[in-house]
Amino acid sequence: MPKIKLYNNIAQIGLDQFTPNYEVNENMEDEDAILVRSANLHDIEYGNNLKAIARAGAGVNNIDIDTCTKKGIAVFNTPGANSNAVKELVFAGMLLASRDIYHGIEWIQTQKENENIAKDIEKQKKKYAHFYKVYIFFIFSIQLFISIL
Repeated sequence: MPKIKLYNNIAQIGLDQFTPNYEVNENMEDEDAILVRSANLHDIEYGNNLKAIARAGAGVNNIDIDTCTKKGIAVFNTPGANSNAVKELVFAGMLLASRDIYHGIEWIQTQKENENIAKDIEKQKKKYAHFYKVYIFFIFSIQLFISIL
């Protein structure tokens, strides 16, 4: 039975990919493979039975590549594994910045005592109604022009 030693917390959904034919836990010796996220593996002793080190993340700067090369231990990583999370974070940041949501939240906190908040907001919206009509007309005109070409 292959032994997989874990360093760091590894998501359960990832660990569930191992069949019962594997022994997977944090406390073992003479492991066949190591699964690591960010733990520093420069100072550990690589056993004679170790065949592979898998890094759950990009880069291998926390693994002693020279020692692994000399001992014939395969080292690999998972670049791009968190790319969806990064895209979502960037998109959320762009949305927050473009709509000035942070300052909107700050402003609404100052309005807790204002009983006319709904009326005040509607009054402010009316100031920009003409602008949005012109903007929509402009976008529609551009689309129409492009479709004619």
